[in-house]
Amino acid sequence: MFKELDPLLHSQLRLGVMSLLISMEAAEFTFLKEKTNSTAGNLSVQLDKLSEAGYITIEKSFKGKKPLTTCKITRKGIKAFEEYVNNLKDYIKK
Repeated sequence: MFKELDPLLHSQLRLGVMSLLISMEAAEFTFLKEKTNSTAGNLSVQLDKLSEAGYITIEKSFKGKKPLTTCKITRKGIKAFEEYVNNLKDYIKK
């Protein structure tokens, strides 16, 4: 019997963001935008969805006079990502 894949993480962009954040302490918005090859608007919407689910935290500050958005994965996000990967492995095995 297959476990359902988390629909929130099944999105290519959100999965990409989580894959990057799982191995980092934090990442700046511009880094995530560049690595995922997404538009600022789309990335912003997807980050909000991950934040609303409690999978990441978003911190807004300033670097000099420029706005700086930093994202971090939460414990809940790590657990959700690990479950997603394990469930995906189960699909592959069967």
